[in-house]
Formats: sequence, structure tokens, C-alpha cells
Amino acid sequence: MKNLTLPKSFDDFVDARKAGFLHVKEYVENGGRLAGMFCAYTPLEIFDAADVTVVGLCGTSNEPIPDAEKVLPKNLCPLIKSSYGFAYTDKCPYTYFCDFIVGETTCDGKKKMYELLGEIKETYVLQLPQSQARDYAGEVWYQEVKLLKEFIEKKYDITITDEKLREAVRKRNALRRSQLELYKLQGAVPPMMKASEVMSTLAKGLFAFGPEQQKMSFDARIAEAKAAYEAGERPVPESAKRILLTGCPSSGVIQKVGQTIERNGGVIVCLDDCSGERTTSMLIDENADDILRAISDRYLKIHCSVMTPNDGRMENTKAMCEKYKVDGVIDLVLQACHTFNVESVRMEKMCADNGIPYMKLETDYSNTDSGQIETRLAAFIEML
Repeated sequence: MKNLTLPKSFDDFVDARKAGFLHVKEYVENGGRLAGMFCAYTPLEIFDAADVTVVGLCGTSNEPIPDAEKVLPKNLCPLIKSSYGFAYTDKCPYTYFCDFIVGETTCDGKKKMYELLGEIKETYVLQLPQSQARDYAGEVWYQEVKLLKEFIEKKYDITITDEKLREAVRKRNALRRSQLELYKLQGAVPPMMKASEVMSTLAKGLFAFGPEQQKMSFDARIAEAKAAYEAGERPVPESAKRILLTGCPSSGVIQKVGQTIERNGGVIVCLDDCSGERTTSMLIDENADDILRAISDRYLKIHCSVMTPNDGRMENTKAMCEKYKVDGVIDLVLQACHTFNVESVRMEKMCADNGIPYMKLETDYSNTDSGQIETRLAAFIEML
């Protein structure tokens, strides 16, 4: 059994955060393997096959950003600053107690931040191709996934077999199917849940210890929502305008954006960011001859603005607008996220070509623009 120390500032934390530290500390002390990750491109099945619990470390709070800005430039994406800030200040139990962190070369800000993060906690960086269109991209990414597998094997002195990878694929596919059922609740007219509840359920899932625990949490919430709906409960009025939210990861703005949409007569029926349906719907062939390559191929197909070109995102968003009977699209862009900001021009054109009302919303994790966002969202929804 390991003996781990708590951060020096532990006594200054609120009770909820103290409980989180103690829970993770106990898990690791009892032999649990823990790793942190940031991005949807991280091949989770490899960690599952190694019996390593992987938790999401993307910062979603403005709280540690002032401390992060002592090291990082102020005109940097809030997700990057928040993520680094939690590690820099020892305020996140998952970052503090994880064995190592996996990053990826998506945007330039993140890949340079990982160099600094590596001075705090061992950080392994996946070198992601910048285009899916090149013939060699699949092989390059396969080698990266293979190197990650070998790194984890050496780290824990274990062997990750094809059988373990295949079982991990089955469990992750089952989790993804459960998550897709959660999304389907919003296809009902009116939707079965408020969007902020769906987003909160997904955010909490990032910190579940393993895919099976995460699936149980989703399944319970789905059953609860369906039972309430069948009993006649309608958490969302039928008159609510149906919104597709696309763009940057939305976990850090659930209250500021999601709840504001709800207060002003709207409802998010489709979450179209990297944790949303377009990524979740990508399953892995459980019977593939080369299971590691099947895993690798699945992750490289993910649509992100760091890829060029990124036509798949536009095509998917158009299909989701039709599937969920969308009244309007809100393109969420975190400040200084240049790839999504530039790509918003293409998203606006796609919407215009298909007669779908569109609004770009650029924001960060602070509350300084809450009033302006309230005004803009209210006007947009009223126009619909």
C-alpha cells in the first residue's frame, strides 16, 4: 500500500474538494492506477486494457486562471489556463494524485502548455497528424497509439494483450451506446431533460472510475428521465426553441450559456462539441483482426477544428440539425481558440446555405460578460 501526502493547502479547501482528495488518495493508496487526459483523441481503450482509470483534466472553472496567468500569457484559451492552473495550484485531486498525464498536439497553446505541465507531473504527449486526408496519416497515428501502449506497459511493467484490448473495446462501445441513448432524450418533442442537466451528467461522467461505473450512472439517469416523462412530467415546455450547440468544449460554460438559453425560452437538443454525439457515435469494430489498428482508426476520424480540412464537422452538424428538428445553431467559441474561431466562418455559411439561423458566441469562463450573453441569447431566441 502506498503512503501519499496531501497538498500543503489541503486544510484551506472546501469540504467537497477535501472529500475528492481523500477519495482519490484512498483509491491510489489501495493500488489503483490513475492517469489524466485532456482530449477526445486519447485512445481510452488502451488504458482500460491496462486497468488504468483515466479521468478528464480539462479545466472548466475560472478559479485557478489568475494563478495560471503568473506563468501563461493572459491572451490564451481559458481551457488551457484553467487546466494548467489546477495543476499549478494543486487544487485538483485527480491531477495531484495521477501517475501521469497524457496530452496531445492539437492546438499550439496546448502542446506548449504540456511542456510546462511536464515540470509538475510526468506528461506523455501524443503527436497528432494535422490532417486526416493524407494517405500516411493513418499509419503515423497508428504508430503513436502503439507507442502509447508500449509506454504504459513499461510504466506498470505489464503486457497489454489483444484480448484485453478487445474486451476494453466492448465496454467502451457499450458506454458510447448508453451515452447515445442519453442524447436521444433530447430528440423527443418536447425534450425529456433540460440541456443543463444533460451537460452536467456528461461532465460528472468524466470523473467516474472506469467505463462500467460511468455507464451505470448514465443508465440510471436515462431510466429516471424516461419514467418521469411517461408519468407526464415535462421539464421543458413544447414551445421552447430547439438549439444545436456546436464549437468548443462546453463544460466550463454550462451555467453561463446552457442555463441562460433555458431561462430565455430555448433548449439545447443537440450537443455538437468534441464530447457530443458526432464523436460518441464512432464505435470500434469489436471483431477486427487488428484490434489496435481498429482503435487507432476510430480516434483519427474525430472531427476537430485542428484538422485541415475538417469537412466532416460541417456535414455532421447539418445532419444533426435535421435529426433534432433544430430551430437555430449557436457556435460556442472560447476566447483565443483560433481554430474554432476561424472555422466559424464555414459553419455560418453552412447554416446560411441551409436556411438555419446562426449565432457565434465568443466567451470565457468568467462572469464578466454574463449580462451581454443574456441579452444576445434572449434576442436570438426571440428572433426564432
